[in-house]
Amino acid sequence: MAESPPRSIPPYVDIRRSKRRKRTVSAYRDGERVVVLMPDRLSAVEEARWVETMLQRLEKQRSRSRVSDEKLLARAHELACRHLPEVPEPASVRWVSNQNRRWGSCTPADRSIRLSSRLQSMPAWVVDYVLIHELAHLIEPAHDAAFWKLVHRFPKSERAEGYLEGISAAANLTLDDF
Repeated sequence: MAESPPRSIPPYVDIRRSKRRKRTVSAYRDGERVVVLMPDRLSAVEEARWVETMLQRLEKQRSRSRVSDEKLLARAHELACRHLPEVPEPASVRWVSNQNRRWGSCTPADRSIRLSSRLQSMPAWVVDYVLIHELAHLIEPAHDAAFWKLVHRFPKSERAEGYLEGISAAANLTLDDF
């Protein structure tokens, strides 16, 4: 049975083939682009099939997280009002699945905050701490004394730092990765 001709790959998809990758195919969003990682040995038909599969998976993942992202933004707003009233309103707060070495990140220039989806299984006060940490970056971009003074307004900051240090140690991550 002959394989059907490959479908065209959308222009916003970057395909990265690897000789080292033997069986797995994965994908992640990088801004407006989708990066698909796959073994080098796949045919053009298999490539097209995998791209379609991974785009469907990413869309399903995105649709599941939309409500969560809205709740995360609302929680960030609530925490900012309570602990950091001088913080400017974040433009976006969302879960991301491509942060494996950080708990969160913040881009002060566009006021966007991203939290690692690995946090979703952790206690709420740990997620709150990471939100506070990233919200503080909207005022203080560096990890200087003024920054830590803002972060430590959160009552469970020391407890959350210890929790994350333990998780980081277990996963062999460095302590400055959040």
